[in-house]
Amino acid sequence: MTPAIENFSYRRVPVTEGSEASEGVSLNVAVGGSGPPLVLLHGFPQTHLMWRHVAADLAVDHTVICPDLRGYGASDKPAETDGSTYSKRTMAADIVAVARALGHDRFALAGHDRGALVAFRAGLDHPDAITHLACLDVLPTLDMWDVMHGVTAAVGFHLYLMAQPPGLPEQLIAAAPDAFFGHFLDIWTNDPRAVPADVRAAYLDACRAAVPSIVADYRASAGVDVEHDRADRDTGSTLRMPVAVLQQDWGAALGFDEAALWGAWAPDLRHTAVTCGHFMAEEAPAEIAAALRDLLSRPA
Repeated sequence: MTPAIENFSYRRVPVTEGSEASEGVSLNVAVGGSGPPLVLLHGFPQTHLMWRHVAADLAVDHTVICPDLRGYGASDKPAETDGSTYSKRTMAADIVAVARALGHDRFALAGHDRGALVAFRAGLDHPDAITHLACLDVLPTLDMWDVMHGVTAAVGFHLYLMAQPPGLPEQLIAAAPDAFFGHFLDIWTNDPRAVPADVRAAYLDACRAAVPSIVADYRASAGVDVEHDRADRDTGSTLRMPVAVLQQDWGAALGFDEAALWGAWAPDLRHTAVTCGHFMAEEAPAEIAAALRDLLSRPA
């Protein structure tokens, strides 16, 4: 059986708002707890299960909503028709629509990795809906591409592979999906025990069935997502809500100041460097839950 978040109920929530790219799309959503709403968005190569420990902790006093992003897990995987299908703008609209369908016009939002990029876009596009924002172990898309240079960029080889036009990256990854996706589960985890065998198998099963949509998600981040970020930077748009960013110190290796890059987007920022691996919600769930509680205690 596929693992699930204990004591959470599961449902499919249609996405009916936003652009034509959202028509007919439904997301798989786990919901638990009661209290002020908090939405948690997963990263790559994971599903909503990455939040299983943090979600259970926060559900004591929050309504916690954990969707699989479009194109991932058990959510719908629409065919990529153009860049908008998997743009972070479209994926952010999905999340706002899901929260609204569950009765929440305003909610706190936290994302990890790909989910953090969706959360970032939601904060810019829907500031009246997002009360608090947390982004885990990522840079905004525009900044990410700016800091990747020279041989140090090899750490992000998958970004360049999946940025290619449709065809080749899907074919290469589909030829050995477990090796490809498993590679990241191995090298990005400081403590392998954080992703037990049943959860790892669930991640690999989900990714194996979603190669085209996962590639499309990354391809959008080399195209339309950059355009959207650049437009916001050019107009001086910033995140108006309290923001927390937790990330590894990649800047020391790649030569950039994470806090300064984030500070340009988030005037009300608390930036924290962590010592755990990339999958921090699984390696250090108590630390992440505490950081989210600290964020939620700040005045909206």
